[in-house]
Amino acid sequence: MELPESLPAQLYLLACDRDRRRVVPADQIGYVLRSAALVDLVLAGALTDDEKRPVAATVPVGDVFEAAVHAEIAASGPRSWGRWVQRNQRAARTAVRDQLAALGWIGVERERLLGIFPVERVTVRDTVRHQTFVTQVRELARGTRPVSRVSRRDAALVALAAAGELRILSRAERRQYKQRIEDLTARTGPVAPALRKVIRQLHAQRAAAATASG
Repeated sequence: MELPESLPAQLYLLACDRDRRRVVPADQIGYVLRSAALVDLVLAGALTDDEKRPVAATVPVGDVFEAAVHAEIAASGPRSWGRWVQRNQRAARTAVRDQLAALGWIGVERERLLGIFPVERVTVRDTVRHQTFVTQVRELARGTRPVSRVSRRDAALVALAAAGELRILSRAERRQYKQRIEDLTARTGPVAPALRKVIRQLHAQRAAAATASG
């Protein structure tokens, strides 16, 4: 099975934990998918950066989810990249999940844990191709190929996976390969750093809430 073409779909697959039949981390994947759409739009020339804010260009966008993100930006006043990363992130997860299900890449089942709590199970259909893809992205992060020879889309896969804390790279690996990840991130434009800032803010909010409740 061929990989889907869009970065959001590819990042969703990288977030799929085949053993647990879940997307991990579930509470951050929407931000990653929004970021992936923004990067794809930048690479296609559909968005440009103007004083740390995206500006929509009149360029056709074929992917349905990315076209919706592009239309939001075109219809809105100036906002930071980080605001667009955060906007409608829950809807992003649903849209990309449904795209992959329609393509036959994943199966989606809804269950109730202990008969009470709703749980969504995501099954990757082509496990061999999926594992090959995960391995390829991990090698991009850990490999020795000069960064200048890595395409901007491939660099974005590593940059967004690292910034979004997808489990294909452990925390220890993100530290070990920090400089290479930073170099790859520099090839992707302003979106990955914006995602990293959003995730850090999310962690800070959780920590503050935990302290307040304790």
